[in-house]
Amino acid sequence: MDFTNRSAPTQNQEIEHNSAPGNSGFDIKRPKNNKGNGSSDNSKWTRIGVVICFAAVVVLIIAVIALVASNNNNNNKTDTEANYIKTTKLQAVFLNTGQVYFGNIQTLNNNYVILTNIFYLQTASGSSTTASTSASNVTLVKLGCELHRPYDQMVINRSQVTFWENLQSDGQVATAVATYQKDNPGPQKCVDQSTSSSTTSGNAAQSATSSSSTPTTTSGQ
Repeated sequence: MDFTNRSAPTQNQEIEHNSAPGNSGFDIKRPKNNKGNGSSDNSKWTRIGVVICFAAVVVLIIAVIALVASNNNNNNKTDTEANYIKTTKLQAVFLNTGQVYFGNIQTLNNNYVILTNIFYLQTASGSSTTASTSASNVTLVKLGCELHRPYDQMVINRSQVTFWENLQSDGQVATAVATYQKDNPGPQKCVDQSTSSSTTSGNAAQSATSSSSTPTTTSGQ
């Protein structure tokens, strides 16, 4: 029997087994796996993208808030009633009592109206404190020479105001006010009517006393 051929496969198997990877005495270098570096780069770019998106969202929110605030401010300025006051013109303030005052509105809000340089209409004859108008028996009186001597400032309850208007410079009221201010420069001068009345009464009483003390004469003496 031939035993040489039988042992050949065994020897070849041993050779194949010894030549298998990891069992050889040689250091076989394997190619590096680049899949790990690729995933790390992808994670890095993903984080950068998230940060950029978050920053863009924050900037967008801030821009929207600023735009809304700006629109609100513009709306408030447009809708504020005081913005309609023409500061170089006179205003007429009409009260629910039927009284009307002319002057310059200094403050206007939901609580009160502050008016200065005040005039009002009166059916009386003129004096140094009145400005004439073309209306029959109507004079424009400057506030300040009344019995209680008020300051030239009026604080009107807003609930008493029916409406108010800006007056044109060529209107009768504005023209009369301008004429009065031209003819009466400086502080307002008022005549003390109580003193004048007392003086007149005193003169009348003195005249009456003098008449009663004069001796009478009879004819024929």
